[in-house]
Amino acid sequence: MEQIWSRIERWLEANAPLAFAGLKAPATMIEIEETEQFLGVTLPGSVRRSYLRHNGQTPDSPAILIGWEWLSLERIRNEWKVWKDLLDGGDFDGIENGEDGTAIRRDWWHPAWIPISYSGSGDHHCVDLAPGPEGTHGQIIEMWHDEPSRPVVAASFEEFLADYAEGLERGDYVFSEDWFAVVRSEDA
Repeated sequence: MEQIWSRIERWLEANAPLAFAGLKAPATMIEIEETEQFLGVTLPGSVRRSYLRHNGQTPDSPAILIGWEWLSLERIRNEWKVWKDLLDGGDFDGIENGEDGTAIRRDWWHPAWIPISYSGSGDHHCVDLAPGPEGTHGQIIEMWHDEPSRPVVAASFEEFLADYAEGLERGDYVFSEDWFAVVRSEDA
């Protein structure tokens, strides 16, 4: 994870200095454990190591994850609680997502889907700690607040970040002043 983050940081520093400056200081192990206790989960090692490097980004800095904010531990807890309150309030009763239930559960939202990014409009990349029978524990899924799609975008957070670092280096992403974010080159 250290090498992957070094690659991402180098690219951000050279190509998106405002985004680089928005990376937060490392979280402590105590903060990670308190977040895990709040969520009722144990985060995968790659997620823990990433938060020990940076506790997400400041919400007012350019979004670094393909146009999405990388959530701090505090923001993870806040976003997760919004979804948990909706679940507990019965808002998702009788509603399933559009997946077939093999890699990803059919739930509209599951408490073991831990949001790690935020689109700005209620959508997330989530660490899936309760996959379907053919899924991978810790896979990364996209979760849309108003669409039934829940695609798997990476088998792990490490794979997600490694693919992102490679894309940055390949020129697949650029910093867009218009979007105030690192976005796909074709979207700039």
